[in-house]
Amino acid sequence: MEFFDNHKKLFGAAAAFFIGLTILVAIVPAFQNQNNNRPLPNAVALSPAAVKGKALYVANGCVACHTQQVRDIDMDKVWGSRPSIAADYAGDHRLSAWQNTATLMGTERTGPDLTNIGERQPSKDWNLVHLFNPRIVVKESVMPAYPWLFIYKDSAARGDVVVNVPKEYMNGKTGKYVASKNAMYLIAYLQSLKQTKLPDGTPSPEFLYKQKVAAAAGGAAGKPDGAALYTANCQSCHQASGEGLPGAFPPLKGSSVVTGDNLELYVGIIMGGYTGREKEGFGAMPPVGTNANLTVDEVVAIMNHERTSWGNNAKEVTVAQVKPLYEVDKLKAPQP
Repeated sequence: MEFFDNHKKLFGAAAAFFIGLTILVAIVPAFQNQNNNRPLPNAVALSPAAVKGKALYVANGCVACHTQQVRDIDMDKVWGSRPSIAADYAGDHRLSAWQNTATLMGTERTGPDLTNIGERQPSKDWNLVHLFNPRIVVKESVMPAYPWLFIYKDSAARGDVVVNVPKEYMNGKTGKYVASKNAMYLIAYLQSLKQTKLPDGTPSPEFLYKQKVAAAAGGAAGKPDGAALYTANCQSCHQASGEGLPGAFPPLKGSSVVTGDNLELYVGIIMGGYTGREKEGFGAMPPVGTNANLTVDEVVAIMNHERTSWGNNAKEVTVAQVKPLYEVDKLKAPQP
């Protein structure tokens, strides 16, 4: 046939076929996805500092160990108030003309999911110490340290952001470590990661495969493990010893709030966070109970663990005592 003998017609037809399929299969659906999956109305765009921090997050391979996707299964409810939806990623754009869109959803959780880390851990002090050496705040962490993001100085200058490094991690040095611009850019990105609340009236997707509480001996429902809950939700700041991190996070050992009788304040701090000690140099505490979707039984278990550990010898509290305070504070606490 003359068509197959004419290379111009043959390659022209192949090119037209390829371009047509590309438009039909790739480009048109992409535009449809953009129209169907727009960012949520109250989604906040990344600040210029956070944009630079995202590039550093990509460059350092953080996506290899951290996900940014809350799956629709019950075990993921600790990472966000709801499962992730397509609109959560609709605001992602190409990093540059030569770099594709980085959604950073990830595929592996060697470290925790970061979808809502800006709500779960908003403390600049904690994040800086964690980047400098994760073992300072999480003894069992396998995350690498990022010392090149920090600068050692004999004395901090005005305007420097000093990192609260404990003496045992200073290797005999007597000066100060201060955060570089890149460290602050990366912190800005991490602090920007907050799960956007759905518009009023929009039903939230459910978490599936909810875990059943095992029955204890005697037929009563099993009680949550306060020590395990403390490890998962509180230990990274207040430490396994309950002594906190001097200058950054207050101790729970010997704390008058923990061992006292003002349960309204105690439950309010767990569910709604606390900023009352910032003048003392301690960072703001996030609403841990709300962010982690803790039940009243889990809050009671944490409280009783703290009230009876590290030499604390306070009377245990009951669900009946805490429930009225929990329900009030859950309504007042800031939602992700």
